[in-house]
Amino acid sequence: MEKTNVMRILDKHKVEYKAYSYADKPTTCGVEVAELLGQNPNQVFKTLVTVSKSKRYYVFMLPVADELDLKKAAVSVGEKAIDMLKSKELLPLTGYVHGGCSPIGMKKLFTTVVHQTAEQFPTIIFSGGKIGYQVDVRLSDLQKIVPFIVADVVV
Repeated sequence: MEKTNVMRILDKHKVEYKAYSYADKPTTCGVEVAELLGQNPNQVFKTLVTVSKSKRYYVFMLPVADELDLKKAAVSVGEKAIDMLKSKELLPLTGYVHGGCSPIGMKKLFTTVVHQTAEQFPTIIFSGGKIGYQVDVRLSDLQKIVPFIVADVVV
Protein backbone atom coordinates (compact mmCIF):
# COMPACT_ATOMS: atom_id res chain seq x y z
CA MET A 1 0.00 0.00 0.00
CA GLU A 2 1.19 3.48 -0.85
CA LYS A 3 2.24 5.54 2.21
CA THR A 4 0.51 8.87 2.60
CA ASN A 5 1.98 11.90 4.35
CA VAL A 6 -0.27 11.12 7.34
CA MET A 7 1.24 7.63 7.60
CA ARG A 8 4.78 9.05 7.37
CA ILE A 9 3.97 11.50 10.20
CA LEU A 10 2.55 8.65 12.32
CA ASP A 11 5.72 6.61 11.61
CA LYS A 12 7.92 9.59 12.55
CA HIS A 13 6.12 9.87 15.90
CA LYS A 14 6.37 6.08 16.37
CA VAL A 15 2.59 5.81 16.60
CA GLU A 16 1.01 2.43 15.99
CA TYR A 17 -1.74 2.54 13.39
CA LYS A 18 -3.60 0.33 11.01
CA ALA A 19 -3.94 1.58 7.43
CA TYR A 20 -6.85 0.85 5.12
CA SER A 21 -7.15 1.47 1.41
CA TYR A 22 -10.27 1.57 -0.67
CA ALA A 23 -8.55 3.46 -3.50
CA ASP A 24 -9.90 0.93 -6.01
CA LYS A 25 -13.47 1.90 -4.97
CA PRO A 26 -13.29 5.70 -4.68
CA THR A 27 -16.03 7.39 -2.65
CA THR A 28 -16.08 10.44 -0.41
CA CYS A 29 -19.24 9.39 1.43
CA GLY A 30 -18.13 8.54 4.96
CA VAL A 31 -20.87 5.98 5.59
CA GLU A 32 -19.90 4.18 2.37
CA VAL A 33 -16.26 4.26 3.47
CA ALA A 34 -17.21 2.58 6.78
CA GLU A 35 -19.17 -0.07 4.84
CA LEU A 36 -16.29 -0.67 2.41
CA LEU A 37 -13.93 -1.15 5.36
CA GLY A 38 -16.43 -3.33 7.25
CA GLN A 39 -16.24 -0.92 10.19
CA ASN A 40 -18.74 0.61 12.60
CA PRO A 41 -19.72 4.03 11.17
CA ASN A 42 -19.72 5.40 14.74
CA GLN A 43 -15.99 4.65 14.93
CA VAL A 44 -15.15 6.15 11.51
CA PHE A 45 -14.68 9.91 11.81
CA LYS A 46 -14.76 12.70 9.25
CA THR A 47 -12.67 15.84 9.49
CA LEU A 48 -14.48 19.14 8.91
CA VAL A 49 -12.90 22.59 8.73
CA THR A 50 -14.81 25.70 9.80
CA VAL A 51 -14.22 29.43 9.99
CA SER A 52 -15.47 31.82 12.66
CA LYS A 53 -16.73 35.37 12.22
CA SER A 54 -13.36 36.45 13.67
CA LYS A 55 -11.68 34.62 10.73
CA ARG A 56 -10.17 31.88 12.92
CA TYR A 57 -10.18 28.32 11.61
CA TYR A 58 -11.26 25.25 13.56
CA VAL A 59 -11.17 21.53 12.83
CA PHE A 60 -13.91 19.17 14.00
CA MET A 61 -13.82 15.38 13.95
CA LEU A 62 -17.12 13.53 14.23
CA PRO A 63 -18.64 10.20 13.26
CA VAL A 64 -19.29 9.99 9.52
CA ALA A 65 -23.06 9.53 9.86
CA ASP A 66 -23.46 12.55 12.16
CA GLU A 67 -23.92 16.21 11.34
CA LEU A 68 -21.92 19.03 12.91
CA ASP A 69 -24.05 21.28 15.13
CA LEU A 70 -22.61 24.71 14.33
CA LYS A 71 -23.93 26.25 17.56
CA LYS A 72 -22.43 23.53 19.78
CA ALA A 73 -19.23 23.67 17.75
CA ALA A 74 -18.95 27.43 18.21
CA VAL A 75 -19.53 27.13 21.97
CA SER A 76 -16.87 24.39 22.22
CA VAL A 77 -14.22 26.78 20.88
CA GLY A 78 -15.49 29.95 22.56
CA GLU A 79 -16.84 31.61 19.42
CA LYS A 80 -20.22 33.26 18.86
CA ALA A 81 -20.69 31.59 15.47
CA ILE A 82 -18.84 29.46 12.95
CA ASP A 83 -19.57 28.34 9.40
CA MET A 84 -18.32 25.51 7.26
CA LEU A 85 -15.28 26.42 5.18
CA LYS A 86 -16.06 26.73 1.48
CA SER A 87 -14.82 23.67 -0.42
CA LYS A 88 -12.60 25.76 -2.74
CA GLU A 89 -10.78 27.19 0.31
CA LEU A 90 -9.93 23.78 1.79
CA LEU A 91 -6.89 22.87 -0.33
CA PRO A 92 -5.07 26.23 -0.06
CA LEU A 93 -5.68 26.36 3.70
CA THR A 94 -5.01 22.75 4.73
CA GLY A 95 -3.22 21.09 1.83
CA TYR A 96 -6.05 18.56 1.60
CA VAL A 97 -8.95 18.05 -0.80
CA HIS A 98 -12.56 17.36 0.17
CA GLY A 99 -12.85 13.66 0.99
CA GLY A 100 -9.17 13.35 1.91
CA CYS A 101 -8.88 15.84 4.75
CA SER A 102 -7.05 14.58 7.83
CA PRO A 103 -6.38 16.35 11.14
CA ILE A 104 -2.77 15.15 10.81
CA GLY A 105 -0.44 16.99 8.43
CA MET A 106 -2.41 20.14 7.70
CA LYS A 107 -0.31 23.11 6.56
CA LYS A 108 -0.96 24.73 9.93
CA LEU A 109 -2.11 23.38 13.29
CA PHE A 110 -5.65 24.56 14.03
CA THR A 111 -7.68 24.21 17.20
CA THR A 112 -9.20 20.75 16.89
CA VAL A 113 -12.28 19.30 18.57
CA VAL A 114 -13.11 15.58 18.59
CA HIS A 115 -16.70 14.53 19.25
CA GLN A 116 -17.04 12.92 22.67
CA THR A 117 -18.18 9.51 21.37
CA ALA A 118 -14.59 8.87 20.22
CA GLU A 119 -13.76 8.06 23.84
CA GLN A 120 -16.05 5.01 23.65
CA PHE A 121 -13.70 3.21 21.25
CA PRO A 122 -10.15 1.86 21.68
CA THR A 123 -9.28 3.52 18.33
CA ILE A 124 -10.91 5.79 15.77
CA ILE A 125 -10.59 5.62 12.01
CA PHE A 126 -10.13 8.78 9.95
CA SER A 127 -8.71 9.98 6.65
CA GLY A 128 -5.17 9.00 5.83
CA GLY A 129 -4.79 12.33 4.00
CA LYS A 130 -5.74 11.11 0.56
CA ILE A 131 -9.02 9.94 -0.92
CA GLY A 132 -9.09 6.16 -0.65
CA TYR A 133 -6.94 5.89 2.50
CA GLN A 134 -7.89 5.69 6.18
CA VAL A 135 -5.88 5.18 9.37
CA ASP A 136 -6.98 3.58 12.63
CA VAL A 137 -5.32 5.29 15.62
CA ARG A 138 -5.73 5.40 19.41
CA LEU A 139 -7.08 8.74 20.60
CA SER A 140 -4.18 9.08 23.05
CA ASP A 141 -1.73 8.68 20.15
CA LEU A 142 -3.58 11.23 18.01
CA GLN A 143 -3.28 13.67 20.95
CA LYS A 144 0.53 13.38 20.73
CA ILE A 145 0.45 14.79 17.18
CA VAL A 146 -2.66 16.98 17.13
CA PRO A 147 -3.69 18.52 20.45
CA PHE A 148 -7.47 18.48 20.69
CA ILE A 149 -10.38 18.97 23.04
CA VAL A 150 -13.30 16.58 23.39
CA ALA A 151 -16.84 17.98 23.26
CA ASP A 152 -20.39 17.24 22.14
CA VAL A 153 -20.54 18.85 18.69
CA VAL A 154 -23.18 16.87 16.79
CA VAL A 155 -26.86 17.52 16.15
